[in-house]
Amino acid sequence: MRHLLALSSLAVLAACVAPSAPPPAPAPRPAPPPAPVPAPAPPAASSDWRDWPLTPGNWSYRREGQGSVAVYSAAAPVFTIRCEAGRLSLIRSGSSGPLTLRTTSSERTVTGALPASDRLIDAMGFSRGRFIVETPGAPPLVVPAHAEVLRVAEDCRR
Repeated sequence: MRHLLALSSLAVLAACVAPSAPPPAPAPRPAPPPAPVPAPAPPAASSDWRDWPLTPGNWSYRREGQGSVAVYSAAAPVFTIRCEAGRLSLIRSGSSGPLTLRTTSSERTVTGALPASDRLIDAMGFSRGRFIVETPGAPPLVVPAHAEVLRVAEDCRR
């Protein structure tokens, strides 16, 4: 019986011992870095040319011989309006073909010089902020409407 009593004592003592702590949980893995957010797609090109960005450049005006000239240029001239003998030449640099001009009030294709009295020039000068010069095989020029356009026209009308 003594053995039985010793065994029971051991059993009671074993029950009094605190259970061993569970093994520690593995350290959490670091979260993977978030996937890069793709850059937003550029806005779709508007079909309305009045929303297109301007072609880089600035207008300049100068008197020349018996007339005057307005030049839209950045590093080099891209569009020129020249008064010669009562006529206005519209010249897109690098192109000799017809020019299609769009303003807020008109659209016309021209091939050569216009009479100084042609109202297309007034439409270009008074177009709401810009006008377009298009030629086959080249991107359109989006040119700001500016006083130089009308100034050359007035010089030519005198």
